[in-house]
Amino acid sequence: MTASSTDTRTTSSDPPSPGDPDAALTIVPARHPWRWASAVVVAVLVAMAVNALVTNPAWDWGTVGQYLFAPSIVRAVLLTLQLTVLGIVIGFVLGTVLAVMRLSPNPLLRSVSWTYIWIFRSVPLILQLLFWYNLALLYRSISFGIPFGPAFFEIGTMDLVSPVTAAVLGLALHQAAYAAEVVRSGFIGIDPGQLEAAAALGVPRWRQFRRIQLPQAMRTIVPTAANELIGLVKGTSVVYIMALSELFYQVQVIYTRTGRVIPMLLVAAVWYLVLTTLLSVGQFYVERHYAKGAARTLPPTPIQKVRAALRRRPVRPAGDREVTA
Repeated sequence: MTASSTDTRTTSSDPPSPGDPDAALTIVPARHPWRWASAVVVAVLVAMAVNALVTNPAWDWGTVGQYLFAPSIVRAVLLTLQLTVLGIVIGFVLGTVLAVMRLSPNPLLRSVSWTYIWIFRSVPLILQLLFWYNLALLYRSISFGIPFGPAFFEIGTMDLVSPVTAAVLGLALHQAAYAAEVVRSGFIGIDPGQLEAAAALGVPRWRQFRRIQLPQAMRTIVPTAANELIGLVKGTSVVYIMALSELFYQVQVIYTRTGRVIPMLLVAAVWYLVLTTLLSVGQFYVERHYAKGAARTLPPTPIQKVRAALRRRPVRPAGDREVTA
């Protein structure tokens, strides 16, 4: 048995005999001329773009490097991150509550949730920010006490709603309307038969949610939620109308004083690119985590791709391999 298997392996690697009809066939590799032509065109366009960025003195890269890590710019980036984190956390917490209300069999809860989503998705964000910023024009003070009864104490609206608070309220309440639909889409995309089967097997409802609903819903929620988060990073630039010293407002202040419009806009663009890139990396790892139950093999991380490329070795053709008896 050992000798026959060895002979089979030996003859399988030999070239075909002259009498074999397949010996006259010529193997021609597939050619893709348009693929190479498009690659050349794209490479030329990329080279032209890089050359324009490097050689044009109007970009003023020296000024970009001078202000990129200036203390005022760094403080503005930190404020942008603060507004983003508060807006997304409060927005998704409230959005999850609204999504649960929208899925509730109670008609009052469904109506309130639908009305909230309808209003806050219909009104532009800049109008909502201005409304919260000028809330003191409507209410001089805000009282706390028994509903429709006596008030225990009052706080002036100007003292309670500062510009930063108004910005967080505007961003969070606006984001909650979109987060509610993102969360709701994740849960309604789950096959209800899975929950029926789990209930028939006696699985508790909390375990059904934690083991069945949440992992599958997160696969739908995470990509869209990441888009909303990245959009909110850039959406914080709208609060410049409230004279908050976030990134875009601070850049405007500097180029108004120095006249360096293009390089200061590049400073803002570089920081927004850095922030969104970090968020995109985080999105990749979160999606990879929740893909464990759906994909047979998880997508490789960048480090794993590099290691695989370093370990890869060229493989010799079968005819060049040595056969040992």
